[in-house]
Amino acid sequence: MTDATGGGLFPRERLAAAQAAAQDAGLDALLVTPGADLRYLTGYQAQPLERLTCLVVPAGGEPFLVVPRLEQPAAEASPAGGLGIEITGFAETDDAYELIARRLPVGTRRFAVDNHMWAEKLLAFQDALPGAQAGLAGDVLSVLRMRKSPAEIEALRRAGAAIDRVHRRMGEWLRAGRTEREVAADIAAAIVAAGHATADFVIVGSGPNGASPHHEVSDRVIAPGDPVVVDIGGTTPDGYCSDSTRTYAVGEPPREFRELYEVLLAAQSAQTDAVRPGITAEQLDAIGRDRIAAAGYGEHFIHRTGHGIGLETHEEPYIVAGSARVLEPGMAFSVEPGIYLPGRFGARIEDIAVCTEDGGERLNLTGRDLVVLPV
Repeated sequence: MTDATGGGLFPRERLAAAQAAAQDAGLDALLVTPGADLRYLTGYQAQPLERLTCLVVPAGGEPFLVVPRLEQPAAEASPAGGLGIEITGFAETDDAYELIARRLPVGTRRFAVDNHMWAEKLLAFQDALPGAQAGLAGDVLSVLRMRKSPAEIEALRRAGAAIDRVHRRMGEWLRAGRTEREVAADIAAAIVAAGHATADFVIVGSGPNGASPHHEVSDRVIAPGDPVVVDIGGTTPDGYCSDSTRTYAVGEPPREFRELYEVLLAAQSAQTDAVRPGITAEQLDAIGRDRIAAAGYGEHFIHRTGHGIGLETHEEPYIVAGSARVLEPGMAFSVEPGIYLPGRFGARIEDIAVCTEDGGERLNLTGRDLVVLPV
């Protein structure tokens, strides 16, 4: 991670871009509390506390960061301290909401808050700004965040390589006689050992549990012949996320499962090959969905093709039917079609892809053919 002012992951130019976007949207200010939006704009990974931490981006004037006084040293030591913005600490007996309200432009009528602001904080801002209309900052910031910079794409490459290292070790843990929970514990430790700061999720769906896309884990004992969906991801120290799914078989799986998997592999490969500027999200979704439907499994592909990824595992753009969003260079998202037969088994293949100037780049490079592990 380079210096905050040096064109790295958290450049100061983002604040100016957010300010311009707020002006274009007719907003008087953006109010951003701890979460991915705050980290995107400042590099500061603030803890969400009952005390207010808030970045204020007025449509006119300089942005400033308000933090509890006991959190001020941490804020100043973060990349936010190198952005040249004022960091104001407030005492326990101060009203931070009134402090911010007094510093906003006179006559503030429209402000927007980050999409994950706690309800109690939004209500406090509404009390401090009577008559002002509140909206969602995500409507403004998501447009900025979904187009990744070269530094962000490199961070996602590192995250993708780290999670690939975990998938390449799956044979160490995934075998008959072990429970999903036991396997998941080993995987979670390996995610951190591979270079992540945290293991954010581990899905180990064996046999019929693989037919539930968000199954997570259970005490089911993995049996010979079981297909197993393994969907894993974490957050790296610089804040960027990984997410990759591979489907394994512990011993030889049923013949119908192999047939299903070949359909899925062809669909997912066609989708990743089709990533390019100008294609819409719904067109990319249809490329895989139509192939799966033509093979007779259409009703068993029950979710969207993918989601954006960056400082959050799920963010814009979403690759889904009905979305006319045109893909542009710098957009990063998952491509993860799945086929799920209730009560029997399921399969999913997921890669993170980046739209480039003339095509697409897959960030997960482990093989996508079905891996049959020894019993």
